[in-house]
Amino acid sequence: MTDMVNPGEDSGQRREMTASSERESTTVSGYGMLLVLLLTVAAMVMSIFIIDRMGEIGIFAMGVSIFAFSFVAIGFYFLNPNQAAAIQLFGEYKGTDRNTGLRWRWPWLTRQKISARVHNVTSETVKVNDLRGNPVEIATNVVWRVSDTAKALFDVEKYEEFVDIQIESAIRVIGGRFPYDDFEHDQTTLRGDTGEVSDQLEEQLQERVAAAGVTIDECRLTHLAYAPEIAHAMLKRQQADAVVAARQRIVEGAVGMVETAIDMLSEKDVVNLDDERKASMVSNLMVVLCGERDTQPVVNTGSLYQ
Repeated sequence: MTDMVNPGEDSGQRREMTASSERESTTVSGYGMLLVLLLTVAAMVMSIFIIDRMGEIGIFAMGVSIFAFSFVAIGFYFLNPNQAAAIQLFGEYKGTDRNTGLRWRWPWLTRQKISARVHNVTSETVKVNDLRGNPVEIATNVVWRVSDTAKALFDVEKYEEFVDIQIESAIRVIGGRFPYDDFEHDQTTLRGDTGEVSDQLEEQLQERVAAAGVTIDECRLTHLAYAPEIAHAMLKRQQADAVVAARQRIVEGAVGMVETAIDMLSEKDVVNLDDERKASMVSNLMVVLCGERDTQPVVNTGSLYQ
């Protein structure tokens, strides 16, 4: 009776087995081999004189010298700072050389250079729906670099395009996780908490590009706005919310001032007011304090009851 195998676990194991990991190559410094190359040149010069004296032996020495010169010369290559070379033997990965300067490897080994410099990418503006379904436009700037050359070269196809696609995918995930704005200030928002949103975007993106051996150094939002089709309506909403908030602040201040005025009049016994006179006074003060225009004083020569 055969054992049952979970397809998900089996595929996960296969991915883990085929994943590449960078390791150090067995290449050597090219300066020592340069000395060997000069020795082969000297051997070729000497073989010219041997041919005149020893005939076939000199010709054999010349052939050996030419072969040795070609063998050594083919193995030379150089690396600039922040550049690496993946070494392969007939398609099999043998390690990565990160040593700069003149280098040498066995002629039957092939090399593939890759940049380890910092890349700075500003994404295109992506239109996504926020947590409340409002369409918003988001763009981000990402600073990244290759940290594992084996994964970048052998685990993904064109790692630079892979990173660009994952940036857009991460923006869509994070953009739908938060609302654009929240006037009650009880939620994390795209507009009000750009630092936290950028940090979560960086974490999301790092998880996605780890398979390509890429490290995200920084990720920050560069553009954030409502989509043009709702921008005007949302502007009106923001203005209305701002007006309501300002009115509420004015009313709260006016109530406090009226309360203070009545208490001071009562404490200093300036005037004794019954409930009806207090109500009239409160009404007048609220009109004066909350009105948008200057008030016109009216002199009452009679009494409140006439």
